[in-house]
Amino acid sequence: MYVLNRSLCDFVCNCNVCFVFPVTHSLQYVYSGSSGIPNHPEFMIVGLVDGEPFVHYDSSSHEMTPRQEWVTKAVDPDYWDRNTQVSMGTEQNFKNNIEVAKLRFNQTGGIHTFQQMYGCEWDDETGATGGLEQFGYDGSDFIALDFKTMTFVTPVQQAFLTTVKWNHDSAILWKSKAYLTQTCIVWLKKYVSYGKSTLERTVRPEVSLLQKDPSSPVTCHATGFFPRGIVVTWQKDGEDMHSDVEVGETLPNGDGTFQISSKLTVKPEDWKMNSYSCVVQHKSLQDDIAVLLEDKNKRTNQGKRSRGDSWGEGLVAAALALVAVVTGVVLWRKCRTGNRKVKTQRTMASTLTCFKACNCTQSLNWCL
Repeated sequence: MYVLNRSLCDFVCNCNVCFVFPVTHSLQYVYSGSSGIPNHPEFMIVGLVDGEPFVHYDSSSHEMTPRQEWVTKAVDPDYWDRNTQVSMGTEQNFKNNIEVAKLRFNQTGGIHTFQQMYGCEWDDETGATGGLEQFGYDGSDFIALDFKTMTFVTPVQQAFLTTVKWNHDSAILWKSKAYLTQTCIVWLKKYVSYGKSTLERTVRPEVSLLQKDPSSPVTCHATGFFPRGIVVTWQKDGEDMHSDVEVGETLPNGDGTFQISSKLTVKPEDWKMNSYSCVVQHKSLQDDIAVLLEDKNKRTNQGKRSRGDSWGEGLVAAALALVAVVTGVVLWRKCRTGNRKVKTQRTMASTLTCFKACNCTQSLNWCL
């Protein structure tokens, strides 16, 4: 996390309080492998620049494709074939890693996932950079690269042997460091240069007040905004509230924009006797959006639809987008890699083909 100078940030001010939206650029790749999920690709890659999907690959199409027009101008003509081949190899690697993990946990059937997210950040004024590489299994923390010490660490005992193996492999450590500190930054700068008009655009949020029934919390739902940074607050009689409020994650929509929800727990008689409002602040807005909590502004999930969603559909779309993206923010919570059958596992591991770091845009993939 960077602490940026005031000149490097965008500001939204209200009541003499300024909210800062950092503009540090980022390049991330999210890989997701799965087994046991019907009618769903077993492997998927999404590349993101500043949180915006720009390339995509999945095991159904077996083709790396652009998601932004500008990326076709930023890469050479052979980029798509070259990265399709790399991604096909990575796909097989992920399938093998799932099987290795299942053996370690003495698992046979069921739904299982193996995920990886890695990338870099760059401040285009100070030149500060950073990187990350982390893995998840079945939705939980598995292994992460400590960027300061350049060693792999794990919060769970079951993954310990994998971290030992990787930390004693100088090639893995060197390639991770070279990619995250050099190659990734070069590509990020190039992409930012070509995609500047798209990445620096602003799209204003649409704001709705939603409530399932009179006894449920009231949800302030902002959707369709870009860039990602946003501030959503509840006010009572003009004063910010800090209790009885639950702010959710900022989630990606399927069209490159974002959404967020903030829940207010309040009794019907209370909000009818006092003035409650949801206030949204965003880079795209000259003035804040303030929606007063009253019957005419409040709708249920069966009510009139706003852009791209009914309430329920919007949350489902966000969940599906998270499967494809991540943003992970938030991709894995529970990881395991132990309780292994050593002899069987070593036999399987010896047959795997690991696709190591290379001078291409997505390049970090290791065997368990």
